[in-house]
Amino acid sequence: MCILNQQYKYTVSLESRSLITGLLFLSLSLATHVTAKETVTYEKLAPILAEKCIMCHSGNNAAAELRLDSYDSLLKGSAKGSIVKAGDPAASELLRRLKGTSQPRMPMTGPPFLSDSQIALFEDWITNGMKRGAVTKLEKPAKQQPLRPKPGEPVSWQHVAPIFATRCAKCHTDGGLMGNAPEDYRLTSYTATLATGDRVRVVPGQPKASELLRRIRGQAKPRMPFDGPPYLTDDEIVLIEDWIAQGSRDTDGQAAPVPTGARVRLHGTLGTDWQLDGLHLDVRSGTRIDKSPRPGDYVQVRGRLDSSGSIIVERLRRR
Repeated sequence: MCILNQQYKYTVSLESRSLITGLLFLSLSLATHVTAKETVTYEKLAPILAEKCIMCHSGNNAAAELRLDSYDSLLKGSAKGSIVKAGDPAASELLRRLKGTSQPRMPMTGPPFLSDSQIALFEDWITNGMKRGAVTKLEKPAKQQPLRPKPGEPVSWQHVAPIFATRCAKCHTDGGLMGNAPEDYRLTSYTATLATGDRVRVVPGQPKASELLRRIRGQAKPRMPFDGPPYLTDDEIVLIEDWIAQGSRDTDGQAAPVPTGARVRLHGTLGTDWQLDGLHLDVRSGTRIDKSPRPGDYVQVRGRLDSSGSIIVERLRRR
């Protein structure tokens, strides 16, 4: 009987030791897991920022004055203040934009946006105190070459979005430099740029009928960007023109449909045979013509798009 008791005690002792060993192993595993999370630093985020963000958020023309090309500039934030709050990812605007909780979702060249695992890195970094790491500044981000289509590749949103982000979205966004977006037109996403709410500014396949391009070229006043000169370079203007001419493609290369019936408002110089800077206008018997405009006059045109992208003029007047 005593021998059995001793064996029982010995068996229990072994089980206890095994349990304790298991608990210790689990504790060490959890501790290692926590430590792994705490090792997320700016250094680990740098490759993602370099690939997805600094094309817009670097240099003197950084969108919203937000530079993400160094640890210190990220912590400094944008013209509106800090975008990260240590230990509080839910209150960090950077993470909210990456997730799409706040609009416009970033990066502006998306979709595709950052993957869930990439976003998780940013969330862990903020949660665990936003550590520096060894790399605190990206290598010469301001000289990064702009993204251009390869030979034979069509121009898509990803090619023109950085131009809009750095030169246009500072005003054409909610709470921009001019307060509300001028004329309620936002250049912060593909969908917003092609919006047709009050009127259409981009007519896929029809650059000459696109108010956005006419403003950029200076055919319509005021010329844009509003803080120019300098205005956009010839290369940038041609790229935007090609993007529209090729159907205003999204990041997947899918051309946008012509918004048949959408309202149009254009400004420019009237030519002969009812042309506006080379754009043919469909002037009909019911068109209202005010102030006797003549060729060479600066005029305003209001109308609607037909299915081919042509403009059926409802009103034409000298300005």
